[in-house]
Amino acid sequence: MEDNLTQPLDDLTVVKTVSLTNALEKQIERLIVEGELAPGERLNEIQLASRFGTSRGPLREATRSLEAKGFVEVIRNRGVFVRQLSVAEALEVYDVRAALFGLAGRLLAQKMNDELLAKLNRQLDAMEAAAAKSDFDTYYPLNLEFHRTIVESAGNKTLFAEYLRFVKKMHLFRAKSLVQGGGLAVSNREHREMVDALASGDVERAHASCWRHVERAKARLLAALEAAQIQPAEGVSPDAAKSASPV
Repeated sequence: MEDNLTQPLDDLTVVKTVSLTNALEKQIERLIVEGELAPGERLNEIQLASRFGTSRGPLREATRSLEAKGFVEVIRNRGVFVRQLSVAEALEVYDVRAALFGLAGRLLAQKMNDELLAKLNRQLDAMEAAAAKSDFDTYYPLNLEFHRTIVESAGNKTLFAEYLRFVKKMHLFRAKSLVQGGGLAVSNREHREMVDALASGDVERAHASCWRHVERAKARLLAALEAAQIQPAEGVSPDAAKSASPV
């Protein structure tokens, strides 16, 4: 967590139409999604209240909302902790994401244009440069943005909202930090296959390539878990599992 815990976030000081509780909820969710608050970490109310320049009451309301959304869990007599996604739950999320991402590919293949194709190719080139350096910290956010571009550009708002919900949920599963076996380069080759399929306008090919990409990522995760001798029924600590990028 940042050392400067006394500086309130700008959007909390200017918020007008959104309640303080909702604003706090969004900020804590952001800290979880971005990894500043890690799975299994206890939320320190005093530090968070000081950081956001608020009392502990609205924070408790915000954490109750986050509990309902599955981002945190309240353990009696211990406090509030960032939820950890189990391996079994993560695999279920992969299955649903594969279906959603495949549908996004099908829809997008029907509306591809030169401008979007150029944007996707720029993203591919940036990821390829990061993969060549095995620079996961650079690659990962680029990877997230690439997938977001595909799903958002498909033009189905319900699909986009549901996809983002599952992507956020995967941030509760910390098995992405160590990449083995050329995972970045392999993943980006699959990205190029997807873009080629989307550019072809063939909806069946686009659907298959997008669905297959998530399924392959799931297979890489399973292989990594097997290598680490972790069973699907077990939970995963931040450093225990080794896998390719989860998106």
